[in-house]
Amino acid sequence: MDGPLWTDTHAPALADLPQDDVRERLSRAVDEPMNLVVQGPPGSGKTAAVRALAAAAHGDPDNDLIEINVADFFGRTKKEIREDPRFESFLTGRSRMAKRDMINRVLKESAANAPMSGSYKTVLLDNAEAIREDFQQALRRVMEQYHRTTQFVIATRQPAKLIPPIRSRCFPVPVRAPTTDETIDVLADICEAEGVPHDDDGLEFVASAAAGDLRKAILSAQTTAVEHDEVTMTAAYETLGEVGTDDAVLAALSAAQAGELTEARSALDDLLHDDGYGGGDLLREILRVARSKSDASPEAVARLHALAGEVDLDLVEGSDDRIHLTHLLAAWGAGRSTTEAAVRDPADA
Repeated sequence: MDGPLWTDTHAPALADLPQDDVRERLSRAVDEPMNLVVQGPPGSGKTAAVRALAAAAHGDPDNDLIEINVADFFGRTKKEIREDPRFESFLTGRSRMAKRDMINRVLKESAANAPMSGSYKTVLLDNAEAIREDFQQALRRVMEQYHRTTQFVIATRQPAKLIPPIRSRCFPVPVRAPTTDETIDVLADICEAEGVPHDDDGLEFVASAAAGDLRKAILSAQTTAVEHDEVTMTAAYETLGEVGTDDAVLAALSAAQAGELTEARSALDDLLHDDGYGGGDLLREILRVARSKSDASPEAVARLHALAGEVDLDLVEGSDDRIHLTHLLAAWGAGRSTTEAAVRDPADA
């Protein structure tokens, strides 16, 4: 997709956030900085809301908002972390440092640096449900040490994964998935600002297809506009019928059948983090693609459905989506139960 993403160019200001409760709670944190847990489903606007808060609170938000996606640490090797230009200056000459110490150093240095404007800065930890408990304990200590000059905002779709000492130090900001009507309103404003012809049916189709994922809806509308110069029902139907993640899901299934667990896990990571799937949604996509597009036998598809029942409850209860979906594919590919997969694949636990 050429040009800047609409999710960036049309990011909302604090006063424009569509959910009243979110707008009011974040507005309180402008003049009285406080640590926050911004919680809600993927694509609901958590990160956009925090950026809106930073723009209102800081004279130099580009420097005083520090964004750290947890996947930048926990899904990467030590070499990749050291070579990341955002962290390189903190880790130069520390090649023997353990990964845990590397992460702690980056957090401390980010919190310790003086704000460029005003009396405090904001550190956003995104996708925080992936932080292990021992790292959360280290985070708690950093939050305590630098509470006078740093506001910590933790964005997560699974707040229950946070340890009580962190939750008790943060003010909760629940962000719900937007309704279809709210999504349509956002899309209409963006299309009008971009000068893109659109109709009600086209916007409703895009909004409904996104199923409460505002980020997905905006990017789908932009893709439709790029390909057809309009967002109408016909244009959206043709575009969204071609754009999707079926190939990535199919790649994960094929890798699992071939016993290539690393490739299957990598495909799941992309779907969960880059495409914004929740665990339950991705599980349904895996089953749909297995039925309709894979070359698996009917017996194999039926077995996948049976195995899915074993992990569905874990996903609903907020367990780690990546681990359970990886175990599902590992079990399916190897012909064993998900419990056996978890025992035999300790690297995923």
